[in-house]
Amino acid sequence: MSVLRLTQIGNSVGVILPKETLARLKLVKGDTVFLTDAANGVTLTPYDPALEEQLKLGREFMHDYRDTFHQLAK
Repeated sequence: MSVLRLTQIGNSVGVILPKETLARLKLVKGDTVFLTDAANGVTLTPYDPALEEQLKLGREFMHDYRDTFHQLAK
């Protein structure tokens, strides 16, 4: 667990992430992160939850039409 402090950044308030956290999340300066509500607070992730849902739907579609895709691949 890391303790983070809020800090003034211009007219906004920000959080400075420790180097170890950035490395674990594979983040670099300029990357985008997503903050989502969770049962016990919030979750910070580099992965877009909306994209995950789209990928799931795409995988289901490909599974449903796998024979068609197999024929198209020939």
